[in-house]
Amino acid sequence: MLEQGHALDRLDVEFRWGHYGIRMLRFHHTTFSPGKIVSFHKHSEFEFHYIPRGKGKVILGEVPYALQEGMLYLTGPNLVHYQEADALEAMDELCLHIDIVKLDHDEAPREEGSESEPSCDWGRRSEIAEAEACIQQLKLLPAKPVLDQYRAMECFLNAYRAWYENQPGLFTVIKQSIIQILLRTTRAYASGPQTDIPSRNMKQYRYKLAVQFIKDNYMEPLTLEVVAERVQISPRQLQRIFRDHTGGTFSEYIEHVRLTHICNELSLSDQTIDQIAFQNGFSSANYLHYVFKRKLGSTPMKYRDQHRRLTT
Repeated sequence: MLEQGHALDRLDVEFRWGHYGIRMLRFHHTTFSPGKIVSFHKHSEFEFHYIPRGKGKVILGEVPYALQEGMLYLTGPNLVHYQEADALEAMDELCLHIDIVKLDHDEAPREEGSESEPSCDWGRRSEIAEAEACIQQLKLLPAKPVLDQYRAMECFLNAYRAWYENQPGLFTVIKQSIIQILLRTTRAYASGPQTDIPSRNMKQYRYKLAVQFIKDNYMEPLTLEVVAERVQISPRQLQRIFRDHTGGTFSEYIEHVRLTHICNELSLSDQTIDQIAFQNGFSSANYLHYVFKRKLGSTPMKYRDQHRRLTT
């Protein structure tokens, strides 16, 4: 969906759900660059916002709220709101704009006992009741962000994948995705207070993910770009995170991990320096010799001799 974030906006989708007409106006992914501001504005339609990555803030009416990865909020008709990405970190948003229109009841099933009552309404009564309950809840939702604990965001990907793969029944998939977004969103708000749920420190979390990935794969030719993609941030952000947590660079941290393993193998293993270098992510023994002496003030061979004497 990152490739063509506005692809679904081109589709003219409208459908009936119970006694309501749903018209899709926008259904897309967008990115707020660091520090980007969307000043106060309002819409006549319902606008559903989901934050799959990044952080920022939103002002709903006059009340400011912090936004972070995994949150959602709804701006109903005529609610004035303001959005802003973090000064240093971009914020992604999945957004659904829909018009919800109350329709005539002329297609409703007859009341029970009526002479013209159909033998089966094929679930029509259930759909009417569910749509009514959901729409009424939407109108009463508080203007504040909550966690997307029922994974409404997945519905965006389901709809986009159906379009991208040209799946049969595209209209039905999009219709079902929109209805699921409405149902899952109302459920997220109806599940009780969520402001007390602990939130992650995302920089600390991503640092731990990166460190674990490096420790698991230090023997491979890792680059800043490879690890940044793994933890889903930009290389510049990852470099900043390592400076904040270690006081050094990403490359220096990888060297530290590799040298720790190499020192242990030099003390305990009979493998050649060439073998140890290749097995621990160094392109050659000469490069290992250069890094080892720069970092530890000794050559790998001298280190091996000294530490083998100490252990015998």
